[in-house]
Amino acid sequence: MMLARYGAVIDRPGPTLPVAMLDQGLREQVRLVVTNGSAGLSADDMAALPALRWVLCTGVGHENVDLDAARSQGVRVSNTPGANGQTVADHAMALLLAISRDLLRLDQGVRAGRWEDLRQPRPAPHDRTLGLLGFGQIGQAIATRALGFGMRVLYHTRVPRPFQGAEHAADLKMMAARADYLVVACPGGAATRHLVDAALLQALGPRGFLINIGRGSVVDTTALVAALEDGVIAGAALDVFEGEPVVPPRLRTLPNVILTPHLAGRSPQAQAAQLSAWETHIAACTQGRSPPNLVHS
Repeated sequence: MMLARYGAVIDRPGPTLPVAMLDQGLREQVRLVVTNGSAGLSADDMAALPALRWVLCTGVGHENVDLDAARSQGVRVSNTPGANGQTVADHAMALLLAISRDLLRLDQGVRAGRWEDLRQPRPAPHDRTLGLLGFGQIGQAIATRALGFGMRVLYHTRVPRPFQGAEHAADLKMMAARADYLVVACPGGAATRHLVDAALLQALGPRGFLINIGRGSVVDTTALVAALEDGVIAGAALDVFEGEPVVPPRLRTLPNVILTPHLAGRSPQAQAAQLSAWETHIAACTQGRSPPNLVHS
């Protein structure tokens, strides 16, 4: 592994395994932990790593890293935004097309020998409106693709951002009411938890589609399942889930949902960019320099 040049690489088998369960001798040597926003790093984990000096988050998210604990322990936290953004944007558009054009059901139908009964018109993205909840690097990359499809693009953030061809929407519910497609592209955490609730789905309406490539916690899963079952919205395509990797059974059985296993940011290009970003940060850590994208010091 290319990172081994900076020292021993210790791999925790799973994010649910407490760091304290690792060999004490190894724990006492750990200076840097690579994690992500979903897995995070708890205060207990940090306390079990007495030599820890740095937490590096893959991607932009850091919502489950205990920043207060890091601050009190003198641990720096940084992230690597941009390494997988283009791949996430590609996946978002793939989900949008797949759910609105009903590609999975059509593929299964043709394989089963059906034809004419499947050839009903399906929604297409051109001349339709895309609403983006979140407009960071990933949101802007999605907007660029949507504009290429001939879509109108709205985005909701607290502060408008200059972007040719996209309109800022100060009111989230009003944006949902105008949108044919609502894409969640914002970070997780307490500030965004369940922003997509029953009222917002009602505003999106029976011809609207929800796409989530952001964080599962942003969407109220119970409200979403009810909206899908009752025809409140037309469909949903989800790459992230509350409590993942567990997906609610009711969600798995719905015909108007497409589910992927939190891999929107995974591609050979993204992996190469991510490794390069890791190396830059780890080199800074081992050489006593400040890294790019410091979340806090």
